[in-house]
Amino acid sequence: MHHLTQDVRTYFQKEFNHANDLIIHTLSWNHKPIHIVYLITLVNEQSIQDGVLTPLKHTEQGEFLQTITLGQMQITCLLEQAVDALLRGYCVIYFDDDADLYLFHTPSSYQRSITEPVNEKVLGNSHEGFIERLDINLHLIRKKITSQHLAIRYAHVGLEADTKLAIVYMDQLANLEIVEEINKRIAEISIDYISSVGIVEQFIEDAPYSPFPQLLSTERVDRVSANLMEGRIALLADGSSNAIILPVSFFAFYQSPDDYNLRILNGSFFRLLRVSSFFIAITLPAIYIAVVSFHFETIPNELVLPMQNAVLDIPFPPIMEAMLMELTVELIREAGLRLHSAVGQTIGVVGGLVIGDAIVRVGLVSNIMIVVVALTAISSFVVPSYEFRETLRILRFPIMILAASFGFLGIAFGLSILLIHMCKLEVLGIPYFYPLSPLNWKGMKDTFIRMSIWQMNQRPQDSKPQKKWRNLWLRGSVKHGRNKK
Repeated sequence: MHHLTQDVRTYFQKEFNHANDLIIHTLSWNHKPIHIVYLITLVNEQSIQDGVLTPLKHTEQGEFLQTITLGQMQITCLLEQAVDALLRGYCVIYFDDDADLYLFHTPSSYQRSITEPVNEKVLGNSHEGFIERLDINLHLIRKKITSQHLAIRYAHVGLEADTKLAIVYMDQLANLEIVEEINKRIAEISIDYISSVGIVEQFIEDAPYSPFPQLLSTERVDRVSANLMEGRIALLADGSSNAIILPVSFFAFYQSPDDYNLRILNGSFFRLLRVSSFFIAITLPAIYIAVVSFHFETIPNELVLPMQNAVLDIPFPPIMEAMLMELTVELIREAGLRLHSAVGQTIGVVGGLVIGDAIVRVGLVSNIMIVVVALTAISSFVVPSYEFRETLRILRFPIMILAASFGFLGIAFGLSILLIHMCKLEVLGIPYFYPLSPLNWKGMKDTFIRMSIWQMNQRPQDSKPQKKWRNLWLRGSVKHGRNKK
């Protein structure tokens, strides 16, 4: 739409619904009116004052582009493009008798400083976490990966409010068919507004009703960089401090970048501990219920009398005990998350000590149940991924109900359903339970245990990278084996 065909001032006011933060200055310069339009909530007002208003008032005539001292100028004759520029922190300048609209980039500089990730504790690695500015997040990745092969592609999503996305990958490593599929799925998103990258995740994942997260969300720059070098793809959104990595398998949620800074044995031990915590977190209350309700004979003779005394005076069946305690823990956890950090800690202490002790004294639950629930809660916190912790919180409830109904048989049935589901699940055509299904022994090098760095010279095949092998990793003159001299 050409701007000379209508009243531009009225057009802008109508487009922004007469918003009070829409500022339109009209000055006389070179003996003709000049209009300066901007959204005061999105621009650096001091920059406009110093670069536009003051020079125009002082010179009153001359060459326009030489008078304005702002950089990053664009020229358009489309009013729609000018409206879009205003929403991105531009200042628009136009003359009544000129078809051109001059766009100057003058964004505000409000931003959060780069800090350590809140939901992912960093041990012995970079403490830089993503913030809400897309350009700064991409800068952090560029700073980590100083390679010309790092590709960044932009996309825009949102019918009412446009959100800028960035698809980041290594062009000589990532599977380009997967990149194309991600671009296709993003282009097909039809939604008014994207508030976070997690909304995008729900639109592009294969099985939205599965309890398991299929894309890895992270606030850590080092984690994104490491996954890019393995041929995976990262997706970032403007206004979101998280990046999502895809495609990933089940075991990626139990891997932490800190594992690779530890010694081989230490890193492997902690990796095994985390994987074991998955089974503890979803089955321990169920096993307790099954043992007390159906399989009392499995308890060692030395523990029969203490356990019998512990549950004898409890008025509820074990499933009610477990549900009562699990729901209490979930309530305390939710309250602690939603409240201020200082109050949240107080809620944790009150809930854990006062309510826990009181509920045992009253005789609503047994001491053993308190121990079981505490171990279960601790096991669910071991997972590095916040999203996967939420999954563990949900999964244990149906397993508990099955255990209360059918004992060990119910637990086996529930775990079988989960196993079948995970074996069947795919992420962008990649098996979710790789390398166990389909079985790949070589893929196990970095699954349950962490082999030495120089032995992991093959990239994970769950991302289907273009280059299967990494460059040859050697320790130089230092020998790898135990027979070094």
